[in-house]
Amino acid sequence: MTSGVAPRVLRGRRAERAVLERTVADVRAGRGRALLVRGEAGVGKSALLQYVAGRADGARIARAAGAESEMELPFAGLHQLCAPMLDRRDRLPDPQRAALAVAFGDAAGPAPDRFLVGVAVLSLLAAVSEEQPLLCLIDDAQWLDSTSAQTLTFAARRLLAERVGLLFAIREAAAGPEWRGLPELRVDGLPDEDARALLDSAVPGRLDAQVRDRIVAETRGNPLALLELPRGLTAAELAGGFGRPDARPLATQIERSFEQRMRSLPEPAQTVLLAAAAEPLGDAGLLRRATRLLDLPAGAGAPAEAAGLIELGSRVRFRHPLVRTAVYRAASPAERRDVHRALARATDAA
Repeated sequence: MTSGVAPRVLRGRRAERAVLERTVADVRAGRGRALLVRGEAGVGKSALLQYVAGRADGARIARAAGAESEMELPFAGLHQLCAPMLDRRDRLPDPQRAALAVAFGDAAGPAPDRFLVGVAVLSLLAAVSEEQPLLCLIDDAQWLDSTSAQTLTFAARRLLAERVGLLFAIREAAAGPEWRGLPELRVDGLPDEDARALLDSAVPGRLDAQVRDRIVAETRGNPLALLELPRGLTAAELAGGFGRPDARPLATQIERSFEQRMRSLPEPAQTVLLAAAAEPLGDAGLLRRATRLLDLPAGAGAPAEAAGLIELGSRVRFRHPLVRTAVYRAASPAERRDVHRALARATDAA
């Protein structure tokens, strides 16, 4: 098991891990690969991407994550993925280099031809992979802006002898035409035996076997639901299972669980979470500058870290993408404007 991936999160995922390991091996061998890791929210797609990162010794890892707040910004997701590689753009033909410069706001000009941008991205990835294999891990791909999604899937379909892998984690319901035809790894809920073992690891004390089986059935073996929904429930509540006559979709239930945990935190910690949710790059320095502009005290995010919702290290990482979604959706428009304004000012001040 690799570092950074809790063994229990990948319980019962032997077949999925084998597919990912073959993908990494193919990329190392100079066979470009694309893979769509598809499944419902909380089923373990992010953990599988992290598993890939841990198995990629000697390869370069490039990351991006779709952000609901940036879906209307053309090229936002593409910029997130490619910005750390732009020191290699001098290897591109002039028209491709110019197209990327305009797309990313580094040069003025009319909107670039999307085909040319797609070719430029493919060339950029290939140039980077000449030095070492390149694995691009794009989480929450259903939240990518449409231009980025089209460009990245354009490149994914044209990977041949490049040492490049493009792996997208995407919600089951996302079915836009840009995703069709890509190789898929479908991720379903855990088998009952593994789901019961995971639930037992999340619930302190003894859990009645019938109650356990009911919870496993109602969560359909969804790992995140098994780990998160029992938090804070009494024995009587656990005995009632999660089913309700007005039951919401499972992803919504998980988001509500995260939202309740967020609402229990001090207000400054909630604001730190919102600022982090609005900043998709995980830039710790930018977040610190933004929190100062919001007049938050030093250490304001500590309660959120203690609650297991976020990690505030050299990079900012949420416990799960659904935490980011829950935090952002729970905020009012005014609260969102405040943090976006602070992030913009912090960016200008960098």
